[in-house]
Amino acid sequence: MAKRFRSLTVDNINQNVRAMKYAVRGRLVAKAEGYSQAIKDGTSTGLPFDQITLCNIGNPHALKQQPITFFRQVLACCVYPDLINSNDIPSDVKTRAQRILDDTSNAGLGAYSVSRGLLSIRKSVCGYLGERDGLEFDPEHIYLTNGASAGIAQFLNLLISEPNDGIMIPIPQYPLYSATIEQLGGVQVPYYLDESNGWALSVEALKKSIDEATANNINVKALCLINPGNPTGQNLSKENLIEIAEFAQSENLTILADEVYQTNVYAEGDCFTSMRKALSESSAAKTVPMASFHSTSKGFVGECGMRGGFMELVNVDPLVEDELYKCMTVSLCPNLPGQVIVDTMVNPPKQGEESYELYTQEADNILSGLRKRATMLVDGLTQLEGVTCNPVQGAMYAFPQVRLPEGALKAAEAAGVPADEYYASKLLDATGVCVVPGSGFGQEPGTYHFRTTILPAEERMEHVIAVMKVFHDDFMQQHTHVEEDF
Repeated sequence: MAKRFRSLTVDNINQNVRAMKYAVRGRLVAKAEGYSQAIKDGTSTGLPFDQITLCNIGNPHALKQQPITFFRQVLACCVYPDLINSNDIPSDVKTRAQRILDDTSNAGLGAYSVSRGLLSIRKSVCGYLGERDGLEFDPEHIYLTNGASAGIAQFLNLLISEPNDGIMIPIPQYPLYSATIEQLGGVQVPYYLDESNGWALSVEALKKSIDEATANNINVKALCLINPGNPTGQNLSKENLIEIAEFAQSENLTILADEVYQTNVYAEGDCFTSMRKALSESSAAKTVPMASFHSTSKGFVGECGMRGGFMELVNVDPLVEDELYKCMTVSLCPNLPGQVIVDTMVNPPKQGEESYELYTQEADNILSGLRKRATMLVDGLTQLEGVTCNPVQGAMYAFPQVRLPEGALKAAEAAGVPADEYYASKLLDATGVCVVPGSGFGQEPGTYHFRTTILPAEERMEHVIAVMKVFHDDFMQQHTHVEEDF
């Protein structure tokens, strides 16, 4: 009898996968990668640029940010322990690498660690968090992860159990959240940030959002908070965070605090306050379950490819935490090089140690460069006709609003794409600058934005601003006269 095979088609796979979207690596990025390959292959005849500038994602090293020497030296010694005997390696690097290797029972980075990650590194995380917040932390509630994204996805997987389970997410938001909620079969419950007030977050907006969801029979389980904001760059005050914690208490919500940009705060006199610190000073200190996330990909570290991160849990039922741990054991452990970079991030060289001076110089140079380019970019964008942009208080992005003329809206409709994608696509075609349309992050209906990073080096940033101005002026002129275009 002939064997009967079921074909694998897009119609019989998990339809949640088909529905999910992730704009920061969407159609425009694929187009940009095609242009980049053509430039490399020498087949790019006719392109009006000779280089692609990827402003679509926070990927610092791809835009020429140099790695921190101390981080790479420790990692190198852990990967190749014979370097510990080298006279070219600073003594504090050797000590750090040996401590980490000892915690692997001298099996090295090629062996699995425990599923939570190496204990010595989790203790380093506790020291970092304790110094940041003035609180006590327990390494048994710290989980090292393959970047913050893996921890966020794992926690959302724990939360979403029914098709009507809702997760509150900011609009605009980082599309990891919308994509993962879609994939898991949950419901996105949007709450809008106030663009006219520096992307502020009000409890009134949260209340309106949850009331509408509840009226639609959605069981809202958690509130996602991105601070500093991605893509919006705002930095929330401690007072605002305390209000949010007490709102979560009143609505029986779990908080997911995405704090991967906590060292990226640029506004004069401003500083980062963690949700953990705010929670501890609120009436919800002992009642609201919370998971917070940090990553080696951001800050001044920029080690995106290492996939290092951690998650800290507070007020989570021990039986629930056991289930989360069980889920994490399925992948055995987070990658070991990423764990090493987490250790160097949270426990850098101290004053008096051999690596301290170079480390401080490199970190300060990166952060001062980011601060300067944040101002440069916003100043450049706000000079464009019909463009407004809030100051970049933190994170690595600007999220300007573009008031598109009627001709552009009609041209986008004729092309069958959202108007902001039409604009961003034309920008790429004309300049080689790749940004992400605001529709990929969510935005108020009837408004159009794009997200762009502040990461290009200063001279490249000057180029980006200059070519964007030429493009924008031409685009607006071409699409202003509706009658002539259509």
